[in-house]
Amino acid sequence: MKPTIYSLKSCDTCRKALGALAKAGVDVEVIDIRADGVAPKVLDAFAKDPGPDVLINRRSTTWRQLDEEAREKAMDPETMAGVLAEHPTLMKRPVIIVGETTLVGWTADVQKALNV
Repeated sequence: MKPTIYSLKSCDTCRKALGALAKAGVDVEVIDIRADGVAPKVLDAFAKDPGPDVLINRRSTTWRQLDEEAREKAMDPETMAGVLAEHPTLMKRPVIIVGETTLVGWTADVQKALNV
C-alpha cells in the first residue's frame, strides 16, 4: 500500500523523511499541507486518530501566536479540524498514513514501523 505523507516543503523533518523513504525505494503520495491543503474528512479523522494530544504541535510558532480560545479549540477533538484548516502548520509533521495506521513525526519508532 502506498503511504500518504502530509508535509511542508519548508520542514526539515519532512525533507529528511521523504529523502529516507526515497532512498529505501518507498513510493509515496505527498500532500503539502499549506499548498494543497488537507481535506476536511481527513482532518476529522485526525481528530480521532491520532487526536489532538499527538497531532497538535504545542511548541510551534503557530501555537504561540494563537489566543487562548483558539488553543482550547485546537485541543478539543470536536473543534480541532476547524483550527487545523485555518492553521495547518499547527500540525506536527510529517503525518504518514499507511493503510489504517497514522504515524506522526520522524522518530525511530516511525522509521521502524515503515522499515526504513
